[in-house]
Amino acid sequence: MSAARKAEERAGEARATLVVMKFGGTSVEDAAAILRTTAIVRGRRERGLSPVVVVSAMAKVTDQLLAAAAAAGRGDKAGALAIAARLRNRHIDTAADLLSGELLLEVDAAIRRGFDSLDDLLRGIAAVGELTPRTSDKVVSYGERISSRMVAAAFAQHGLNGAHVDARKCIITDDHYGKAAPLEAAIEARLTELVLPLVEAGKTPVIGGFIGATTDGITTTLGRGGSDYTAALVGGGLCAGAIEIWTDVNGIMTTDPRICPDALRVKTISFEEAAELAYFGAKVLHPATILPAVQKSIPVWVLNSRNATNEGTKITAMAPPCASPFKSIAAKKKLTIIDIVASRMLMTHGYLKSVFDVFDRFECAIDMVSTSEVSISLTVESNNRLPAICAELGKIADVKFEGNKALICMVGEDIRGQSGIAGRVFSAIRHINVRMISQGASEINMSFMIEESDVDEALRSLHAEFFADPDPAVFDTAARAVAAKV
Repeated sequence: MSAARKAEERAGEARATLVVMKFGGTSVEDAAAILRTTAIVRGRRERGLSPVVVVSAMAKVTDQLLAAAAAAGRGDKAGALAIAARLRNRHIDTAADLLSGELLLEVDAAIRRGFDSLDDLLRGIAAVGELTPRTSDKVVSYGERISSRMVAAAFAQHGLNGAHVDARKCIITDDHYGKAAPLEAAIEARLTELVLPLVEAGKTPVIGGFIGATTDGITTTLGRGGSDYTAALVGGGLCAGAIEIWTDVNGIMTTDPRICPDALRVKTISFEEAAELAYFGAKVLHPATILPAVQKSIPVWVLNSRNATNEGTKITAMAPPCASPFKSIAAKKKLTIIDIVASRMLMTHGYLKSVFDVFDRFECAIDMVSTSEVSISLTVESNNRLPAICAELGKIADVKFEGNKALICMVGEDIRGQSGIAGRVFSAIRHINVRMISQGASEINMSFMIEESDVDEALRSLHAEFFADPDPAVFDTAARAVAAKV
């Protein structure tokens, strides 16, 4: 057998046992959390798997970096540097609690160099008095750049052969700063060149999530929640056997357990259902996370780093049949309904295109659309561009908008094929005013708009109606039974 063929077979074996593990901010928020993460990764290695680890910034760090960048952009140099100083001390203290010896000295020096560079960047922003999306991306990138280095060192200290990989060398994107689009072919090539050899050598690569770089090496970010996306891109690029998203909940739930304490863990769900839930408000997954996994048919697991023995939720191409009509109910808040009325133009050729062209120019995504004989109603996320959008729309129609709205999204299998479902849904919330309803193209999604203030009551009423007798093959009913006995 040729050397090339042997190398190809070794690579195939490495990919079959490869698992990409993403740990969010709460899983690396301090030394104790990082040690829990280390134990979880060790468990995977003891099972004969080869982990590639993606980590977020420490909890709340991204928000604070954004605040520092905003302060500098306003010319508040002192305020920006004060935020950076607090972050510097937090990272230095965490490293001191986590590491010792030469590793501590190396990481401590790297942290100080990183924050010296951040301070220089903030001073430059304050001097210019302007914060561009490109510069903002560079500021917020420090969170993942430093956390990934600390986690890699912790792995090295605890016998896991941790190897830090700068995400900007692997995650190649376009230059749409703030929400860059990945260049998947380039990413796969870089991962094969830089990360796969580390796996084959028995090391545990650690990559910062959320961040990437253009082909020219300019730092970019994938948008908020982008660490999940990074994990999926790495998993897809390496043709991994599985992708694990480690967070601080037991998996995808039937609804928000803070609102409904009897919410159930969903054992298994389809890619399509999970994508709907992620987009329409479920916080466990980033909406884009599963796209690279779908393309390569890689199963995704959602797991709890604070309860590592829990089975979590498995997301696959095809979920098993479910006796219950719905899998989960999500809520998306901070939405605005825009009503567009132009009775003489509604059905004329090109009118709808002219309306949607306005949203395209402002890069504003639309969640739901409803049309009648004389009007179009649609929903968008509330943002400071709405007045300008409405001003543009006002050139072709009468426009009004209402804020403080929320979208309730109910996801399940073949909703359109089950008679009487809509009647049960709206009977359960008959005491709540419903503003818009959508059950059109999607067979797995029924959505409607209500006031934000009614969300909790709507979720409780709907959950009581549809999850009183859940299917034990799909939902963790044993946990509910245990809780009822306590």
